[in-house]
Amino acid sequence: MQKSKQNLKIQFFVTSLSIVLFVLKFVAYFMTHSLSVLSDALESIVNVLAGLIGLYSLYVASKPKDKDHPYGHGKAEFVSAAFEGSLIITAGFIILYESINTFFDPATLHNLDNGIWLLLATAILNMVAGLFAKAQGKKNKSLALSASGQHLLIDSYTTYAITIGIGLVLYTGYKIIDAVIAIAMGLWIIYNGYKIIRESLAGIMDEADMALLDEVILELNHTRNSNWIDMHNLRVIKYGALMHIDCHLTVPWYFNVNEAHAAVDEFTKLIKNKFGESVEFFVHTDGCMVYSCPICTIEHCEKRTSVFQQKLNWTRENVLSDLKHQL
Repeated sequence: MQKSKQNLKIQFFVTSLSIVLFVLKFVAYFMTHSLSVLSDALESIVNVLAGLIGLYSLYVASKPKDKDHPYGHGKAEFVSAAFEGSLIITAGFIILYESINTFFDPATLHNLDNGIWLLLATAILNMVAGLFAKAQGKKNKSLALSASGQHLLIDSYTTYAITIGIGLVLYTGYKIIDAVIAIAMGLWIIYNGYKIIRESLAGIMDEADMALLDEVILELNHTRNSNWIDMHNLRVIKYGALMHIDCHLTVPWYFNVNEAHAAVDEFTKLIKNKFGESVEFFVHTDGCMVYSCPICTIEHCEKRTSVFQQKLNWTRENVLSDLKHQL
């Protein structure tokens, strides 16, 4: 909950900054009448809308779990990111349309020298805010905040490109450079919009995050307890800032309820130390079987029926299986 509120505050700042930069870019357009500057301003409209949508989604995601949403409201972030990506793609096509028209009929440009400094200032502000928002989104595992940070970074990159383009127009006098840069911007914006939609749909559909899954498995292998004889049926699902982990953990069959619970507590504590407190667990304990003995690393087990043969390292392939493992 703490991280959700922090995400909300950062998103409010990002949205407020987007509105300020949106105004500044339109001022730069009216100063220069540059199509590439107009395309940058149009993208800023999308950033403002995306920021407002992201702000609302984080507000929803910060609500506590209730009987209607037992896993919380975190998936609102995925819906927000999908809509933001759609808006970005739409802006990209608008920019392409206007750029192609102007390519054959170049507009009259003026006051470029003053406009270039105003654009450069917006690019620097965007980059600083974008890096901060993206870092916090990664730290707090918030897709909506990461998407907002990515939008600001893309905006800063394109603004830098436009600034260079305007400088080339000033230096060479070729107005066609303005339209060429705007076309390149449109294609770049469409591509990044697609990536955001792809990631958000993966979250909505509960697509396995293989990189995150591998990170969880690596951590478990690194500090594995001998009482965790085996693990299978591992599932890692993200609900906004909340990560939900399901698995079956095999412990010695002769453990009583309290001992099995202690083994699970140690298991969950290890994961939270690595990934933070925003992790929810559903760990089902299984008692070991006769065929578990050859892979069991408990050194002095009076119940052992066969000698230890080989430690089974957990991998993506074997922990995703819904069957207990044996040699």
